[in-house]
Amino acid sequence: MKIIKKSQARSASDNRALRNTVSDIIDEICAGGDAALKKYVSDFDGYTRNSFILTKEEIDKAYAQISEQDLADLKTAKANLEAFARAQKASLTAVTDFSPQPGIFLSDRIIPVNSCLCYVPGGRHPLYSSALMLITPAKVAGVKRIAAASPADRETGEIHYKTVVAMDLAGADEIYACGGVQTIAAFAYGTEEIMPVDLIVGPGNRYVAEAKRQCYGQVGIDFVAGPSEVLIIADETADPDVTAADMLAQAEHDPDAKAILLTTSEQFASDVAEAVEAELCILAAPETARKSWETYGGIILLDDLREAVAIANDMAPEHLEINIKDPDAILPDLVNYGSLFLGGNTAEVFGDYASGTNHTLPTVRAARYTGGVWAGTFLKVCTHQRMTPEASRKIAPVVSRMARGEGLEAHAIAAEKRMPT
Repeated sequence: MKIIKKSQARSASDNRALRNTVSDIIDEICAGGDAALKKYVSDFDGYTRNSFILTKEEIDKAYAQISEQDLADLKTAKANLEAFARAQKASLTAVTDFSPQPGIFLSDRIIPVNSCLCYVPGGRHPLYSSALMLITPAKVAGVKRIAAASPADRETGEIHYKTVVAMDLAGADEIYACGGVQTIAAFAYGTEEIMPVDLIVGPGNRYVAEAKRQCYGQVGIDFVAGPSEVLIIADETADPDVTAADMLAQAEHDPDAKAILLTTSEQFASDVAEAVEAELCILAAPETARKSWETYGGIILLDDLREAVAIANDMAPEHLEINIKDPDAILPDLVNYGSLFLGGNTAEVFGDYASGTNHTLPTVRAARYTGGVWAGTFLKVCTHQRMTPEASRKIAPVVSRMARGEGLEAHAIAAEKRMPT
């Protein structure tokens, strides 16, 4: 293994100040309700509203602003997302009356959560694609109340019109013009205006991520997401310009984003490094991508693809691209990734927007234990059982002995009440 360009490790800095700040805001929202929510939105985002929920007139205004082409593109992306979400949901089959022994019947039901918040970040860019990615699978899952929230522009007090249209098109029942820690807390605990939800999904900055972490338990969450990541495994058959473009596509998200190339070709590694510099020179606003690349970008030369597989499984990246002559050759061995993109035709950015898989994915190695948002994120698998009198009498002695072995006498008595006298 040879390091062509070294990626810096993200520092494990002391986040005590972050945790305390977020905790204080959550406490104030719980105590002060709408008044505290309005105060923080005014202080942090610079606007005030009488009510945070959007009116029908505001939604209609957003539709009046969007072009026919942009609306058609949103509809195309939504259709692909919805079709795949329906296929995923259909793959979940409830178990009905499974009998491990005569007279015992075990079943489960697949039940959607009753309510959720789909949080769509604002920040430097209107990320309206995230509205589709979050709300569409929630709708397919059958969530009865889907709330969506996003920070509004500080000058107008309005969410970007494309984000509003995407939220409405995907099926949001309520749309709120607010963001940040205060919004996560409001939907976790409730205020006078905002009814709490059962589940919060969606990305955000480190304050939003920390708020989700602290509110977990009071409310369900998808996962705690960090800066974007892409890992590319490529050989000499790949296109260096395409590879460089895919790396910078992630780098422009955030100065802390990470783009890493693993390759078996030293010439290819050199070509990609040159292609990255060439593209940075033509980007209209390269500052974020350049900082990300210079700090966290990496190129590693490997002896063989087995080494690449081992590194990929250890890194568990958010996005994993396989651009080698035969991607299927290593596919079975790849087990830790948020989403996988096979072959040079399959750009990661296609998944970001419109191909049909979800772009809300685990980062910072969370792909070791979870996948991304999908219809199943909004579903619960809940078991139930029933027994015949004969089966009840037969299993009761087993349960009685086990309960008494654990010192739980009341458990044992509950079983023994079903035993023949």
